Amino acid sequence: MTKKLRIGIIGCGGIAHAHARAYAAFDDVEVVAGADIISGKARAFLDEFGWNDADAYDTCEELCAREDIDAVSVCTYNMQHEVCTVAALKAGKHVLLEKPLCVTMEEAKRIVAAEKESGKILTVGFQPRYGANMKQVKQIIEEGTLGDVYYIAVGGGRFRGIPGRTFIEKDKAGFGAIGDIGCYGLDFALNSIGYPKPLTVSATSSAHFGKNPELYAEAHRFTVDDDFASAFIRLEGGVTLDWRVSWAMHMDTLGDFLFLGTKAGLKIKGNPGMCWDGTAGELTLFYNDEKGNPTSKPIPPAVEEKSNLFNQKVRSFIDAILEGKPAPIPTSQIIYNQAIIDGILKSAASGHEVEIEL
Repeated sequence: MTKKLRIGIIGCGGIAHAHARAYAAFDDVEVVAGADIISGKARAFLDEFGWNDADAYDTCEELCAREDIDAVSVCTYNMQHEVCTVAALKAGKHVLLEKPLCVTMEEAKRIVAAEKESGKILTVGFQPRYGANMKQVKQIIEEGTLGDVYYIAVGGGRFRGIPGRTFIEKDKAGFGAIGDIGCYGLDFALNSIGYPKPLTVSATSSAHFGKNPELYAEAHRFTVDDDFASAFIRLEGGVTLDWRVSWAMHMDTLGDFLFLGTKAGLKIKGNPGMCWDGTAGELTLFYNDEKGNPTSKPIPPAVEEKSNLFNQKVRSFIDAILEGKPAPIPTSQIIYNQAIIDGILKSAASGHEVEIEL
């Protein structure tokens, strides 16, 4: 038999369970270790999945010191992404890092430097990319159906969806809805048009729900600065990105995704409460018919693969390692996503437009 890829999981909380279920679905990998800073948590996590022979550690450094581990999933809260990812790369491990990449651009640059020095694969966890409709949107744009895209609106939000746990603690999460689900909308928009370089951003943010005990039971723990944000982003190529995100609001949806092009427009329906961390909704193409009359037509939904999006994300990471492929979702793209988030935070704090630093 071919030797199985040996996996370690760093951070054994909520999202780690999705990684564990995905790894468990594949015969050519085995989870051999887990690490969590809360003593006993890694052991309980591994035992939950029947991995009683796997080793549990209290630090990522202990896990990464294992020479027999090939790759790791980094599933910690955001403020530990850089520390654990850099440690794993320096120890010669391939890394599947949960989104967002990190919190600050300084952290992002250190992660990318460690990646380049290691020569290992580092891929970032944006599973919506594997959705059939998401792929179809990108294909439609790449084929030139829309002409030159000049405006994109993305509006992912929940009307009552503040996640709680460490997501609302600034010393752990770094930011709120902006980094939790806002990065998904950014990735959908940017990936669909080839990830152009971001130039400037003007943004606002607020936390009217999370900090109000009458609206949110854990308001006393809510220390992040946002449960809502909006931004106007200029991209290279004359593209405008109109972005917004919400954890809570008095509304059912922040709207549809819109791609406006010189030849046609594309609408992706935003279902109530959708935060755009799954597959895209119904597609409709708007254009002029052969007589020049404005018309529209629905685009049949693409057929989804049988395996779920999360499993596809993990599988692509495994295949990249085993087959010597490049990172499925590379940092060369996601650092633009991170740069926009960094710009959103700085613009919202300063109250004016800022240039995006790269």
